[in-house]
Amino acid sequence: MEKANITQERAALIAVMATSFMVPFIASAINLALPSLGGEFHCSALLLSWVVTSYILASAAFLLPFGRLADIVGRRKVFIAGVALFSIFSFLCGMSGSVHLLITFRLLQGVASAMIFGTAMAILSSVYPPHRRGKVLGLSVASTYTGLSLGPVLGGWMNHAVGWRSIFFLIAVLSFLIPIYTNARLKGEWAGAEGEKFDLAGSFLYVLGLVAFLYGMSSIASSVWSRYIIALGLVLIVFFVRYELRQIHPLIELRLFIQNIGFAFSNLAAMINYSATFALSFLMSLFLQLILGYSSQAAGMVLLSQPLVMALFSPLAGALSDRMEPRLVATTGMALSAVGLLGFVFLGVSTPVGLIVANLALIGLGFALFSSPNTNAVMATVPPRLYGIASSTLGTMRLVGQALSMALVTLLMAIYIGNAKLSDIHPNVLMSSIHTAFVLFSLLCFLGVFASMARGQINENRKETGQAG
Repeated sequence: MEKANITQERAALIAVMATSFMVPFIASAINLALPSLGGEFHCSALLLSWVVTSYILASAAFLLPFGRLADIVGRRKVFIAGVALFSIFSFLCGMSGSVHLLITFRLLQGVASAMIFGTAMAILSSVYPPHRRGKVLGLSVASTYTGLSLGPVLGGWMNHAVGWRSIFFLIAVLSFLIPIYTNARLKGEWAGAEGEKFDLAGSFLYVLGLVAFLYGMSSIASSVWSRYIIALGLVLIVFFVRYELRQIHPLIELRLFIQNIGFAFSNLAAMINYSATFALSFLMSLFLQLILGYSSQAAGMVLLSQPLVMALFSPLAGALSDRMEPRLVATTGMALSAVGLLGFVFLGVSTPVGLIVANLALIGLGFALFSSPNTNAVMATVPPRLYGIASSTLGTMRLVGQALSMALVTLLMAIYIGNAKLSDIHPNVLMSSIHTAFVLFSLLCFLGVFASMARGQINENRKETGQAG
């Protein structure tokens, strides 16, 4: 029995670490390929931004529904199906003959990634006993940062040497092997809410409302209908909140936000942080390649500094938040990120590359100091029985923040550049849009400092949530 458990644990860890690597890898690698994509398809910077935005938007919209569905029908089933679909849509992305097809398959790839995001951590938590869970979750996080670190370097090299399609084909092969391995080695099923009713109406309101709001925000400068789409999204979200508060088995436990100040502000801080920082690599990839004339390979080496610092300091920051108030560590990180983003407001063709690398490293340090302690703070505000809900909620805040970040960039691209092709964009116009984005992102991050501080004393409240000792 003990040998069987060890086999199960190893299989779960290998499968989850593989997905933890490939999803952030392709997210960071594709940013380096955007100028090549624009050149091949002769498309505008606005359309290029949707290559990233469509994926994030779909991931954000479907994470909660698939996480909840997995709790009811089984996490292993949804995980395997998600990785298999991710493989298919990655291959189709690589085969795309137009930017519109690529955006469509990226959107479907995002839906598949939501099936992975909503189950991977829950599978590890189900398979490993509590006293060994922290170590394996740390290994999974290490895989995530490895993917983020290798994405700019390996992705930039692959794009430069073989072409952007090779990035999608590599991920298609990797994600094709994972469900085969998982199905053969990982036996059993885990469904923490088996027998409960799936909130179909709530899921419909949530997905439609979130997509309408974020799409409307992204299109407000390019479509006369966008303001009505935003209004529709807000109305649907209001209906969703009212509906969920009356449900016995809701899609998301909204009462936690009302009754738990620490939980509410920690999640708000996460959403603000990702809103302010996620589009950084997208903007810097355009700056390095289109303004400075770097190859995708050279740009990848410059961008490496941020995820590398994140990978080095995240474990230390997490441990530090066990010994002192998480809000102090996380708020320090948010402030450092704000300073780094403000520094890029003054970015120009004469900015030394060493200064760019140092500033990226500063933002990476800020993110490392924020991320792990903030996650620690979220989990510390709820009792163990709500870990699954808290984890899914935080994941949703992260993805919504990423979607908002790209929505803001898409809006700025529409205002400054419109539908102009990359080759036709004047460098000064592109720089103006980049500068404006960094002004807004630095302001967002400074606001996030106050949200982070407002969460209160987390460690002192651990006894109240049954986490003493």
